[in-house]
Amino acid sequence: MPCGQARSGAAPALYVVGVDVGSTALKCHVYDRAAVVRGSSCRKVESLYPRPGWVELDPEVLWSQFIGVIKDAVQAAGLHMRQVAGLGISTQRATFITWHKRTGKPFHNFISWQDLRSAELVNSWNRSLLLKVIHVIFTVLHFLTGNDRYLAPSFLTFSTQQTSMKLSWVFKNIPEADEAAKKSNCCFGTVDTWLLYRLTKGSVYATDYSNASSTGIFEPFTKCWNPTLCKLLSIPMSIYPPVKDTSFNFGSADTEIFGVPIPITALVADQQSAMFGECCFHPGDVKLTMGTGGFWNVNTGGNLFASHKSLYPLIGCKIGEEVVYLTEGCMSDVGTTIKWAQDINLFNNVDETAKMARSIVDSQGVCFVPGSQVSANDSCLCASFVGLKPTTTRNHLVRAILESVAFRNKQLYDIIVKKVRIPLHTIRADGGVSNNSFIMQMTSDLINKKIEKPSNTDMSSLGAAFLAGLASGLWTDKEQLKKLRRIEAVFEPEKDMEEYRPAMDTWMHAVKHSLHW
Repeated sequence: MPCGQARSGAAPALYVVGVDVGSTALKCHVYDRAAVVRGSSCRKVESLYPRPGWVELDPEVLWSQFIGVIKDAVQAAGLHMRQVAGLGISTQRATFITWHKRTGKPFHNFISWQDLRSAELVNSWNRSLLLKVIHVIFTVLHFLTGNDRYLAPSFLTFSTQQTSMKLSWVFKNIPEADEAAKKSNCCFGTVDTWLLYRLTKGSVYATDYSNASSTGIFEPFTKCWNPTLCKLLSIPMSIYPPVKDTSFNFGSADTEIFGVPIPITALVADQQSAMFGECCFHPGDVKLTMGTGGFWNVNTGGNLFASHKSLYPLIGCKIGEEVVYLTEGCMSDVGTTIKWAQDINLFNNVDETAKMARSIVDSQGVCFVPGSQVSANDSCLCASFVGLKPTTTRNHLVRAILESVAFRNKQLYDIIVKKVRIPLHTIRADGGVSNNSFIMQMTSDLINKKIEKPSNTDMSSLGAAFLAGLASGLWTDKEQLKKLRRIEAVFEPEKDMEEYRPAMDTWMHAVKHSLHW
């Protein structure tokens, strides 16, 4: 149906809906042609913790919330569902579910990317002789061929955040899923796949390239599910969905759900969606998202850089024949840590924190060590405050927390500069924590680069809407999208990095003392 033509002779379809299913919140925005938000809705994502280290989501609760935020946002915009030209869905990555192909009944709740149930399996594999043999074989292959495709397996290590190990855990511990998989009756899906399946009443089963590449089971070089890894972990290849373009007509939501068949025209992983929303369309463009976690993404264009310790390759999006690759580095516990500090009453309102940090000249030697590090893959790292004194105040503790975010940003940026062999250009920040001017300014000082912050920091929703709008015809191309960007603030370096050297050295020393706790 051409853009602008109403489905029932009513008002034309001139709006797109972007939904972001995050780790802590489910947000929906309705955008017009000028990318102005016309209506919004937000609900808290309720995580379940059935056992220590386990993190799950109830699929029925998530489904109900998902439908609810869309209806609420469209109503808040004063629109009718028939005026929606397309629906774009951005989702948290690597959170997955499996269900029976014939009945549609899940075998378990969503298992979150934050879940640690596979820790024992991960440790066992990382210590195994087989993995050491794999390292040697691929090191030799990389040496002989020079092909970067062999570089990543040469230092392959598993982590609890990867989907592969948790999926292996499912088939070892849930007999119903294992039995169904052996009969090719088991479906695997990340959040996007499950929502698409439900929206279409089971008629469409698919994912997109950005979500597939974020599972760690999809091979970005060949753009296929990885048969070698699946054979290694005894995961049947029959469970995986077909992979489609990111901006694509996936079908329409069943009429019973919204009253009209709303076109589903984009599925995208949240960080890749934020990258698109920031209009980081050119090689060397950099996006820094600081939300629940922190993510640095670099657009590497058509060049796919192999994994290297703290960095890994992803598919940013696929639109027609164009495939855009990214290199990503991440850090956990950014917004999570700030929220924890608020919960224990270090401050009342998150907006106070920048002012509290600036009210003192330094943290008085107090360091905050988060529960994860950029340069140390240590599941036993102890989150802690180090250097407490009788004179330590709440302001010192808050400043130490904010400084730890900026220091980790510096660590990741330095790794990117060293390992990514393309010039870096524009750096654009988003996510709730990017509203903290202290962290933004300190990060700009530490990396000696200008950082732009948009007026709307919900970039995952906007990116999903942009992709949906391109597929539905609301927008024509990326050049048109770039003209819709609105910058709220620009942070430029004000201090020399050397002024921070003593504090950062002290912090890194504190981190070393917290390892292997």
